[in-house]
Amino acid sequence: MMEAPATTRLLLASCLEQGRHHIGQILLGVDFTLRHVADDDRDDLVLHTSPADARVIARYDAEGNFRPLKTAPNLKRGWLLEAGSLEGMELALEFFYPAALGMWLSHLRVKLHPTALRETLDRQTGMYRITQLIRDDQASELVARCCTSEGGCLRTILWDLAPGHPITTLPSSKLSLEELPSNRIPLLCSELCNLVVAAARPIAKGNLPKKD
Repeated sequence: MMEAPATTRLLLASCLEQGRHHIGQILLGVDFTLRHVADDDRDDLVLHTSPADARVIARYDAEGNFRPLKTAPNLKRGWLLEAGSLEGMELALEFFYPAALGMWLSHLRVKLHPTALRETLDRQTGMYRITQLIRDDQASELVARCCTSEGGCLRTILWDLAPGHPITTLPSSKLSLEELPSNRIPLLCSELCNLVVAAARPIAKGNLPKKD
């Protein structure tokens, strides 16, 4: 585990020095450039020179569909962003992967406290209160489907199904930083996201007693 710098910018600088140039689907250059990791050898990329352009790049996938989840593995290819400075690279990353550096810094400082799935559902109100009725087996299957890195989300999950009851439907590399490659900056998940909570609702509704 690397030491915790004072700020996210210093953390980013330390990552570049240590060769951690891969975050999610993005490759970071020591010249403060960013590109899709699959475009490392291409020389026909569309050039962008403003960190704010990252917001536009990240908004839609290659088919033009809106990306509600920025950490989904569907970031489009074909672009090169010259951020111009460490500050610009940090800002661009905030658009690509909001709060990613801040969450890792909190984790390094041992100040990131994950919330178990059951705790997240137990505090739901209104139309999502019913998600508390989802069974453990259903919740485990839902997490396996929605949170997988293959088509779901690239974050590493730090929370359990319930306190003392870990997720068992995903590979260990998805649930721990111990297998994180040395060239990667992690994307962390400390709590069940709203998209999965919403997906749990129709499943939980199916558990209501049938009316005669």
